[in-house]
Amino acid sequence: METKRKCLRHFFLVLSFPLLLAACQDMKPLGGPPPLDLLGAPAPVTAAVRTIVITPQTKWVNVEGGEIVRFVVGNQSFAWNFIGWGIDSFELNRVAPPGLLPQKITAYVSPDPRYQNGLFRLM
Repeated sequence: METKRKCLRHFFLVLSFPLLLAACQDMKPLGGPPPLDLLGAPAPVTAAVRTIVITPQTKWVNVEGGEIVRFVVGNQSFAWNFIGWGIDSFELNRVAPPGLLPQKITAYVSPDPRYQNGLFRLM
C-alpha cells in the first residue's frame, strides 16, 4: 500500500511540472519596469497643483506621491497624478504622450506624506 502511494505521488508530481511551467510562461521577469498603473494615472491639466517646465537640459524631476503635476514642453503640456506607493523612480517618458519629451527624463517620486507609518493622514 505504501509503495502504491509513493508511485501515485510521483505520478502527480511528474504531471504537475509541465502544468506549472505552462502557467509561468506568461509571467514577466523580475526586475523589469513596473506596470503603468503603479506609476499613477493621467490627470486633467486643470487639476494640477504644480507646474514643471521641461527644457532640453532637464534630466530629472522631483515629485511627491499624491501630487498632480503639469509638465510643460514648449507649447504642449500633460498632467500626471503620481501615486508614490513603492515606486521611487521611473522614466517619465513612459507616461508622457508619445514623442513629447525631447530626451529621457527620470521622475523621482517621494512618498505621499498622507501615508506615514501605514496610516492615512488628512491634511
